[in-house]
Amino acid sequence: MKIRVVTMGRHYHETEGLPEFLELQEAASLDDAIDRLGELLSPGASFPGSCLIAVSGKHVGTIASHSAVSLGDGDELMLLAPVAGG
Repeated sequence: MKIRVVTMGRHYHETEGLPEFLELQEAASLDDAIDRLGELLSPGASFPGSCLIAVSGKHVGTIASHSAVSLGDGDELMLLAPVAGG
C-alpha cells in the first residue's frame, strides 16, 4: 500500500529527505509508518514526542501518545512539529 507523507513545523529541515509517498505492507499500522519514517531520517534525527499526528485529516495524538490506527492505501499521514515563539 502507498500513503502520502506530509511534514511541517520547526523540524522541517530534518525531514527534507523523506519521501512524499511511503510504501508499506498491507494492513500496516500508524506505528509501522512512524518507525519506517524514523529509519529514513538523517543519523541522530528523530521526531519530537510533541509532534502532532493526523491521518487523513483526523487528529490521532502525538508521537509520544497516539491512538492505535490501521492505515489504508491512499491515506495521508501528517506530522506537525509545534512551533512556538512570537
